[in-house]
Amino acid sequence: MRLWHEALIPHLPRAQLLGQHRECAALRGAGWGRPHATVNYVFRHPRYLLYRYHLLIMQEMQKRGYRPNAQWLASEYRGKSLPAEQMETVETQSSPVYPEHDDAYLAECLQNLKNKGIEIDINHTDGTQAV
Repeated sequence: MRLWHEALIPHLPRAQLLGQHRECAALRGAGWGRPHATVNYVFRHPRYLLYRYHLLIMQEMQKRGYRPNAQWLASEYRGKSLPAEQMETVETQSSPVYPEHDDAYLAECLQNLKNKGIEIDINHTDGTQAV
């Protein structure tokens, strides 16, 4: 379980992008607060930040022609089996959404992808990936 560095979102291969949507949905739902070493930092922030990050994932999905369930576009939606829950809106223009997504984390994510046989050059402006 991992949230990829925000700078990687436009460059993620299909499988990783769609997997990220599933991870966000799981964390927004029953997975909220369940410890996992790779994503524990998410729980130290307002849940609204996870919603904002998930929006970035869904926007990229839509750019690529995927149609995520529109219910996930509502901040209070937590999945089919959980009741909707209002959350406090956090006004922030920060990018990346999570301060933990710094240069060191970007390097860690790039290495993780490389270990999977995926090499990404985030300097490509056309959205292609270098392999």
